[in-house]
Amino acid sequence: MIFNVILILMSAVGAVAVVATIRPWGRRVPRWVLLTPLWFGSALLVVRGVPGMVENLLMATGIRRGGFMGAEHISVAEFWAGMGINTYFFLGAVLLVPTTVSYFRRSRSDIDG
Repeated sequence: MIFNVILILMSAVGAVAVVATIRPWGRRVPRWVLLTPLWFGSALLVVRGVPGMVENLLMATGIRRGGFMGAEHISVAEFWAGMGINTYFFLGAVLLVPTTVSYFRRSRSDIDG
């Protein structure tokens, strides 16, 4: 349960940080306060999302029906749940990394004047 609470809190902080990059009130937040969760979130999503997409490809092509774990006898529901979860993390990485880089560049130009 503690693990789930931590994940929910991390997601909430990440969502607020992303919204702050485009809202006027976000300009009052110190740059490092927003960049810290953005960079950590980007790294975590890439580390989880890219291998997950590779696993999706392995599963979809039938090379390894059970993905990296190689569970040969997974149900159809487990198959699609794995596909969905892996896609979710990969899309998170695809969306958060460019958002983070964009904010990093835009906020740096604000500092440089």
